[in-house]
Amino acid sequence: MVSVTHSIPKEDAPLPLDLLAAGLCANERALVEAAVELATELYEDHVLGTGEVIWPHALGMGLICASLKLDAETRIAALLFSACDYLEEGEEKIAARFGRPVARLVDGLRKLNGLRLITRMTATATAPEIRTQAEVLRKMLLAMVEDIRVVLLRLASRTQTLRFFTEHPVDARLDVARESLDIYAPLANRLGVWQLKWELEDLSFRFLEPDTYKRIAKMLDERRVERENFIRESIEKLSSEIAAVGIKAEVHGRPKHIYSIYNKMRKKNLDFSQVYDIRALRVLVDEVRDCYTVLGIVHQMWQPISKEYDDYITKPKGNNYQSLHTAVLAGDGRALEVQIRTHEMHRHAELGVAAHWRYKEGSGHGGDYDEKIALLRSLLSWRDEVADSADWVERFKRASLDDTLYVLTPQGRVVDLPHGATPVDFAYRLHTDLGHRCRGAKVDGHLVPLNTPLENGQTVEISAAKEGGPSRDWLDARQGYVATGRARHKIKQYFSQQEEEELLVRGRSFVTREMQRDGHGQANIEELAGKLGFKNADALYLAAGRGEVGPRSVQVALREAGTVSEAPAEPEIVVSRSRSGDTSDKVLIVGVGKLLTSLSRCCRPAPPDAIEGFVTRGRGISIHRVDCHDFQQLAKRHPERVISAEWGEQAYNNRQAVFPVDIAVQASDRQGLLRDISEVLSREKLNVIAVNTLSKKGTAFMRFTMEVGGVTQLQRAITLIREVPGVIDAQRK
Repeated sequence: MVSVTHSIPKEDAPLPLDLLAAGLCANERALVEAAVELATELYEDHVLGTGEVIWPHALGMGLICASLKLDAETRIAALLFSACDYLEEGEEKIAARFGRPVARLVDGLRKLNGLRLITRMTATATAPEIRTQAEVLRKMLLAMVEDIRVVLLRLASRTQTLRFFTEHPVDARLDVARESLDIYAPLANRLGVWQLKWELEDLSFRFLEPDTYKRIAKMLDERRVERENFIRESIEKLSSEIAAVGIKAEVHGRPKHIYSIYNKMRKKNLDFSQVYDIRALRVLVDEVRDCYTVLGIVHQMWQPISKEYDDYITKPKGNNYQSLHTAVLAGDGRALEVQIRTHEMHRHAELGVAAHWRYKEGSGHGGDYDEKIALLRSLLSWRDEVADSADWVERFKRASLDDTLYVLTPQGRVVDLPHGATPVDFAYRLHTDLGHRCRGAKVDGHLVPLNTPLENGQTVEISAAKEGGPSRDWLDARQGYVATGRARHKIKQYFSQQEEEELLVRGRSFVTREMQRDGHGQANIEELAGKLGFKNADALYLAAGRGEVGPRSVQVALREAGTVSEAPAEPEIVVSRSRSGDTSDKVLIVGVGKLLTSLSRCCRPAPPDAIEGFVTRGRGISIHRVDCHDFQQLAKRHPERVISAEWGEQAYNNRQAVFPVDIAVQASDRQGLLRDISEVLSREKLNVIAVNTLSKKGTAFMRFTMEVGGVTQLQRAITLIREVPGVIDAQRK
């Protein structure tokens, strides 16, 4: 059975109300007539951006919907698709007069039309990364609508535009044709709307490759009507022969359209004479044994073409596709392809893993998406039987792809996300680093909180800091910042890496300190790691940072390695018992052991800082820098306990003498900041014995305690830290 869509009648022809309202009841017909009256009044001579006069375009859409046997609501929506542009409060007035479902269809079509710039750009782009967006965009068009009839209206509109271009050649038709071939024809194919699929493909191909189109058309050597008559006669003849042997069968057929012929010749590198399915029949029977009986009848009626027989029933294809394929020479000496299968095989071929659109387009998709496409196509295939059923209409309305949402970047790239996704998920979907640095978002040009759920068709723009990392609040499910597992994993991975860097610094400081304590400063760290059962130094540092390796374990391993050397001498400090400046009673504290001295932790003095001592109770003499704030406060309260002090010769001459000092660093928070600063200190061979970090509003505050040989070495380290990207300031505390 061949389906032919209706074309628009000439201007002097009567209005085809009978075609527009075919199959409708009296009340529905009256509504269609009212829609025609309103549309002609509103549209007048207004034109679309393509140059089409609106009313003929709307009428063509309505006739296409009628040819597909769609319901009255869809036909009325086609007639009124542009009414809201010329009618104040149009949606409400349409709802009041024709019902809310019609108003929703018109509004849904308007939303889809808003994507024209994106679909056009995707279809006409030459960059591979944009061209690959076509598949995602096709899914987006389906997901954008709550009612799948909106997509059918969009297909009808595009088909009517291409028909217009056949008589009105304009420059824009090439872009429209390319978009139709890449976006809309595959949608029509997947939804099973074959009438629109072949017309979209043929008309697009006609505009894009006019010479090739004309050459194939000429080779067919017959007009489309003649081919359709041949198919109709062949169906009648074969049906009669099958019925004569008592087999119940359905015989369908249509001529193969020009674009399909071209595709087969191009993909399989065939000559026109080698394409045997230019005209094809399909026979559906109840039982497998009937398939072979019908095959015998076909070969008796027409001469078989050798090597053009395939038995996919006995040996199904890998996707479990089953059917008998044969090609014969018909009475006029031209090839005719015949496919024979059971109804069950046909349902599987059309709706299962071997569905026509899937093996023709050669792309894999998710199971949920496939199942919903199958549902939509099955609904369309049932329309002849249940077009008057309210249940069919309700199922048809609900059949939308609602498991995935599709949003756009400002550049027009389509991004697919699960429902409930937020701008943070969107940022991580684009790039992990963008997700880490995400600080704000605009949706359709408006600022929104980062935990705002996104909706289909929105354009999302991310504001990002130059450096920095994610917030730990994003991992709190109650706050709703993250809905995708990908984003959650990346955030956890970031913090895990940051913690690992801190553990490495802490562990390296611990191991180095233990090595220096007993004079093992020249020990081989890799050998030490092996003695302790670790595969490398970093693994040892991580374990030490987590507290899994104690001082005793390190010392035992060092002794076993036999790397003991002389212990470094302590720094020499000379202390005077008065502040008079008289150096006669200076006493060498370290080495003589008469007095207990310690370097204060509040200012951590190091040579050649000016120092003074403060006599404590029970803890000996505490050595401070002269400019130490705490020391100045103590000197005011207890001046009698202050004594003069200066560095002895060993403090300057002993290369193994080290002094703990503090450095405060302020920087813009970013991933890898701690690692970069640690690498600077490591290159300078500075032993870091403590690290404290705090991140607040994108700014990191860090405090490093390290051992230096003197202020000169300290100043060099501070200068290098200030050169690390993102560091705002570094200074000694």
